Amino acid sequence: MAKHNIEDLRNIALVGHGSSGKTTVADKFLTLTGTVNANPSVDDGTSICDFDEEEKQHKYSIEASVTHFEHAGKRFHVIDTPGYPDLIGQAIGALRGVDTAAIFIEASAGIKVNTRRVFQEAAEAGVGRVIVISKMDAENIDFPALLSSIKEMFGNACVPLNVPLGQGANFHGVASTLKVSEDTADALVDPAEIYEPLIESIIEVDEAVMERYFEGTMPSDSELSGLIIRAVASGTLIPILCVSGKTGTGVPELLDALASCALPPTAIDRKAHKEGDEVTIKADASAPLAAQVFKTRIDPFVQKLNFIRIYSGTLKKDSQVPSSASRKGIKIGPLLQVQAGDTSPIDQAGPGDIVAVAKLEDLHTGDSLGEVQLPEITFPTPMVGLAVQPKSRGDEAKLSSALHKICEEDPTVRLDHDQETKELVINGMSELHLKLIQERLKRRDKVEVNTKEPKIPYRETIQADAEGSYRHKKQSGGSGQFAEVHIRMHPFPEGTNPEEYATKDRFPQIKKFTHHPASNFLWVDSVVGGSIPGNFMPAVEKGFLERINRGVVAGYKVQNVCVDVHFGKDHPVDSNETAFRTAASNVFREVFEKAKPSLLEPIVKIHVTIPGDKMGDVNSDMSTRRGRVLGMESAGGDLQTVIAEVPLAEVSTYARALSSMTGGQGSYVMEFSHYDVVPPNIQQQIIAKSKVKEDDK
Repeated sequence: MAKHNIEDLRNIALVGHGSSGKTTVADKFLTLTGTVNANPSVDDGTSICDFDEEEKQHKYSIEASVTHFEHAGKRFHVIDTPGYPDLIGQAIGALRGVDTAAIFIEASAGIKVNTRRVFQEAAEAGVGRVIVISKMDAENIDFPALLSSIKEMFGNACVPLNVPLGQGANFHGVASTLKVSEDTADALVDPAEIYEPLIESIIEVDEAVMERYFEGTMPSDSELSGLIIRAVASGTLIPILCVSGKTGTGVPELLDALASCALPPTAIDRKAHKEGDEVTIKADASAPLAAQVFKTRIDPFVQKLNFIRIYSGTLKKDSQVPSSASRKGIKIGPLLQVQAGDTSPIDQAGPGDIVAVAKLEDLHTGDSLGEVQLPEITFPTPMVGLAVQPKSRGDEAKLSSALHKICEEDPTVRLDHDQETKELVINGMSELHLKLIQERLKRRDKVEVNTKEPKIPYRETIQADAEGSYRHKKQSGGSGQFAEVHIRMHPFPEGTNPEEYATKDRFPQIKKFTHHPASNFLWVDSVVGGSIPGNFMPAVEKGFLERINRGVVAGYKVQNVCVDVHFGKDHPVDSNETAFRTAASNVFREVFEKAKPSLLEPIVKIHVTIPGDKMGDVNSDMSTRRGRVLGMESAGGDLQTVIAEVPLAEVSTYARALSSMTGGQGSYVMEFSHYDVVPPNIQQQIIAKSKVKEDDK
């Protein structure tokens, strides 16, 4: 890797909705700069950036792809990211590895669901933003209307740096709005009309230049070129540029613009924590190392690859560096320069560089390298689940290993081994996301799976007080088993303070209490006179916990219950831990059944973003799903967000319904909120399907 001045580095993520032309433009960058000698095509399966077999098959990006090239004296790292909301995790990670986001908007389609999402994600990542209006060679483009919608959605800081000359098959060039020429007869918008707002957006970051401007003195070209990066960094300017990746028209001008207005590493002061204090990270090669893993890929040839962005200091091959991933630090092996699917070794890398390291099992996406802790990369919680099991017997270990690799490279995938339902569940962002995971399992790891919708993790609880006892007596020659346990059972609502609840006013003979937060189970020891010897009380507790995990009425975990053990009996010969554990489990079951048992279901809070004219449909549909609409808020432009609480069981396949209702224009995110009581009629259906075998009576 040739050494470059930090000011001459440009790290850019291409983000935007799917099929907006990002990969085609990225390929064009590589061919136009002479980095590759080919004519790559997404449609032909020969794209440089879409090098994975699944990407070639589907003809769209599935993973973020890192490339590099030289242009106009600048060294570029360009990360091409997937555009579909299902794969948003790849874009979120990439935005933490760059300084500028190039947000693509397809000219004929306009602002789509993921356009808004990545625009906001770029803002939260603190990077500069540039808007690229792509596919200007398409038909049915209303460019003035598109500009208006961009300003309405994203603000007046969005100003064209160039405008298209012609459109569709007649799109033959772009005209600068910063240096207006006379040859603009075919311009879809008059560049002269944009010149003044563009200048004002640039000089807003410098009060002295702005004062002179309003007094009638125009800023010089050198002043403008110096201020434009500051304007992009501060957000007073979000440049708009026009291209056609397919024909290449506008791509040279886009490259020139990115060279002059995309942010260098020095334009952003990053924040981190060191020993509890917030510190500022500056792009300085002589400073202590500060770097972060923003992406992980499992490569079939070099195995695990961690992609690292260096913010300050120097990272050298074969060095030992501090890391948040390990107290002992991490031993860095060879450093790799990455060009899409290819790698080449380098000796060291400095601020602004993006490199990869191989085969470091202790290093994961989001981990920091150096003495500081960089902010965590926050990925959305996957909420769409699929229960899986291998088609072939004996492939359980192989499947488990393959799934852990997928979770390693995609933080928006979560693997749950549900102890309650006994299912292995993959959680992803959508049904499409889960389908792509299955394809990867089959192609890369040679594992095929059977799938089904996962069981809903219901809970069991009680609605009333009850009490009872159970005597366990077993004699079969020799020493037998004997134990008797008496309990009182009470509802113990979520959020109740155990210390305030377990008092002598409520339990006059209380000796001690134990609270298990995971199931919100409180048990009180009120035994007096040694009717249950103290050495058997741990076995009593174990019996309770075993029953809680097994469930009583439908086989689901019990929660929000208090049990007061107040009396019992033992036998000097036949009593033992096994007998008391069995007695405790059975008395719990019998008293639970008398205490008005009920099922609880998980409730999620869901945010559904839709066009305003679909509000009625979504609200009506939500009510049929037993949902409760909490409110609505504007999402910009004509978009509205419906906020509701709804049972998870009712939205396990919501993606399909929402797409049907909104013509693919809706999106949603959801997160766990709380548990609530299942209505009696539905509860009866669940219990009938999941009847527990009473194998210990």
